[in-house]
Amino acid sequence: MRYPVVPAAILCLFSIATAVAGEVSRPSPELTINLAPNKAIQLSQYKGKTVVLAFILTYCSHCQAVVRGLIKDQAELGPSGLQVLACAIEDMAATAVPGFLRQFAPNFQVGYGTSAEAMRFLQHPMQMGFYMPALVFIDKTGVIRAQYEGRDDMLREATQEKTVRDKILEVMKMPAPAPAKAPGKKKTSPK
Repeated sequence: MRYPVVPAAILCLFSIATAVAGEVSRPSPELTINLAPNKAIQLSQYKGKTVVLAFILTYCSHCQAVVRGLIKDQAELGPSGLQVLACAIEDMAATAVPGFLRQFAPNFQVGYGTSAEAMRFLQHPMQMGFYMPALVFIDKTGVIRAQYEGRDDMLREATQEKTVRDKILEVMKMPAPAPAKAPGKKKTSPK
């Protein structure tokens, strides 16, 4: 009687496959990026700017290529409100980041955290493969508008600089939400 198991297995695999990417258009959770022992930045410090957050591995050639493109984006779009941040998440990231900074000289903060923190931030299921790099696009109000992992078409090496830049420009153009109206007295009509 294996037949009942097959549909259940297919349904389970489908559920897992659809749960790979986190929900977009969600408020960005707080994230601490360590820069050095006893020195860190908070993602919320950059509210009011369009943020591209890159989770990377310092030794990953694809991650390094993405960082090179983001250095150009930060130089060109930083004055218009872009802030790029990177967080290395390999096991020995704290010791690897200084060499990475010397080699690539990014014009944005690069720190470190853990892969578990990155997966929680991305809402990535623990049982699924995690492909690097991961990019998160956050609007000026602190809402995640898009996120991609290394296996996504957007990050294919041949076209990544253009597609990443196009996504940055798209998120930068998103209007800020209208300010909430202050509660006031309710007008009543004369009877």
